[in-house]
Amino acid sequence: MPRRTDIDLTRGFAILLVVFGHLVARADPAHVHWYEPLRRAVYAFHMPLFLYLSGWVALRSGTVLAPPGTWVLVAGARARRLLLPFLAMGGLIVLGKLLLRHVMMVDNPPVGLRAGLADLVWNTAHSPALSIWYLFVLFVVSLASMVWLNQRLGRLPWLLGAMLVLYALPLPAYAYADRIGAYAVFFGLGLAAGALGERWDAFMDRYWPSLLAALACCLVWVALFGAEWPQKYVLLPVGALSMPAIHGWLRYYAASWPRMILLWLGRYSFMIYLFNTLFIGFSKGILVYFWSWNGTNFLPFACALLASGVLGPVWLKRAVFRRVPVVDRLTD
Repeated sequence: MPRRTDIDLTRGFAILLVVFGHLVARADPAHVHWYEPLRRAVYAFHMPLFLYLSGWVALRSGTVLAPPGTWVLVAGARARRLLLPFLAMGGLIVLGKLLLRHVMMVDNPPVGLRAGLADLVWNTAHSPALSIWYLFVLFVVSLASMVWLNQRLGRLPWLLGAMLVLYALPLPAYAYADRIGAYAVFFGLGLAAGALGERWDAFMDRYWPSLLAALACCLVWVALFGAEWPQKYVLLPVGALSMPAIHGWLRYYAASWPRMILLWLGRYSFMIYLFNTLFIGFSKGILVYFWSWNGTNFLPFACALLASGVLGPVWLKRAVFRRVPVVDRLTD
């Protein structure tokens, strides 16, 4: 499949929001009243947008339409691409938090190595590496979609119906079942968008301005009044609206001001997703030792953490991983 610039642009925009959402974990800065409403608005759509993009790519690349004779090979490739980085990164986060918790501020430290690893893969409400749940969820929903469709796009409406049922169910937080239920439908919507092809592109190109205005109004409402709203009442309508609104907006501006920055972010998005919390956590641990992040200090503090979460993984990729071909391929 030829690389689509608009997909890279949208992915770059989404990964910037991911890093923004990770600036604060469990311990909130005092006397800071603007960050949490903004994060609440971001969390209403940024991961649905990522799952939508993943579904679009899975359909257009043919991954979810693979013939049954290749399913084992596809599963192995998906495991190498998603599960292996998930387990390696999760183990590194668990170990790093255990080693550093006595010398600096560490968010959500595990009780011990065995408990931390168990929480990583099973009791996932307490996962010390919850920030990388997307890799596990994408692995499950992509393979489940491939098996359900069995090369028949006519089964896609039934798949979407099943995903909506999962969305409505109160699934437990074991092996990320709650996340699978909450986000699978957005992967399914991405599959549907990919199946529509040029018709979906034409719809976005025509209606993105009004859809983006509607999305902005929804996000302002969520930021101001949504603190007590159940997440599932917000996630589906706002997440679904964000797909044509933001993707269409970035298709329109593909040759304008955000192009180079967002393309750069999009092409390093997997690396940034994997390592942003490590760099943010390490930077935060050092900075809070010398400088309070409360009150008016938080804005420059947040800018420093945002830069660390974006630039740190890119530096690691270019300076270190490029020299190790196996690791370089796993993190592309």
